[in-house]
Amino acid sequence: MPWQELRLTTDSAHAEAYSDALFDLGALSVSIEDAAAGTSHEKPIFGEPGEPVDQLWDTSIVLALFEADAEVALIVAAAANQLEQAEPKFEIVIVEEQDWVRLTQSQFDPIPISPRLWITPTWHECPDPAAVNIQLDPGLAFGTGSHPTTRLCLQWLDANIKGGETVLDYGCGSGILAIAAMKLGAGPTDGIDIDAQAMIASEQNAEQNGVSGRFFLPDAAPAQTYDVVVANILTNPLKALAPLLAGRCRAGGQIVLSGILSEQAHEIITIYGEWFDFVAPKEHEGWVCLAGVRK
Repeated sequence: MPWQELRLTTDSAHAEAYSDALFDLGALSVSIEDAAAGTSHEKPIFGEPGEPVDQLWDTSIVLALFEADAEVALIVAAAANQLEQAEPKFEIVIVEEQDWVRLTQSQFDPIPISPRLWITPTWHECPDPAAVNIQLDPGLAFGTGSHPTTRLCLQWLDANIKGGETVLDYGCGSGILAIAAMKLGAGPTDGIDIDAQAMIASEQNAEQNGVSGRFFLPDAAPAQTYDVVVANILTNPLKALAPLLAGRCRAGGQIVLSGILSEQAHEIITIYGEWFDFVAPKEHEGWVCLAGVRK
């Protein structure tokens, strides 16, 4: 059965209101995108966990999916009337029936992290069976290896895990960094995340990869120090967590911090400099990874 996809153009002040109105009027799903996506005018918008995003794109596209027999033009008119706005510019595209699982899978290929480390979806053959291969599928918890911050942390682990280190992955998400550390030879490895779904995903992914890390919610985590502490989250949480993360890293141990935009690196280095001596940051696509040694 085909569907109808509505593409409605509006401004930042009305995008969320149109999204809510279209849901109320029968949309099966709604999302908001940058109208300039894929052009030189594309504008990245980043939010911190637990904090609302207080801005949208100046010109947004509200995408809404409707069943084949829906009167989409009338629905747009009703939404505009509900918002007391003139009818916006829109177009309707017919979306044919497809094998959505196969289509989604086709968008995820194996990701080379280094010559010896790959992230491979379970439905793909490993490109290099002799390499360290982490099998990981896209899921509810963040972290598949495609984001620059995850890649930077994985590259650090690949270059620096020598074998037997105790590791803490704080904000573990899918568990990808903890799993990578273990497959690269680390010793006892723990993951911590505030999201219970991340615990489930991390445990399942670890089992799928033949390793046995421990994963905890913050209040249940053991109070111990580690040889390596990795935190791939975002700047505001990193600032708030500085004393806690420093306290989890043993003297002479190493900390790895990411989820940091390039212009935010100096502030994080200054805050964590009370406890750590940092080497030069690694940067990729506007994001940085900071690595330091506990004083």
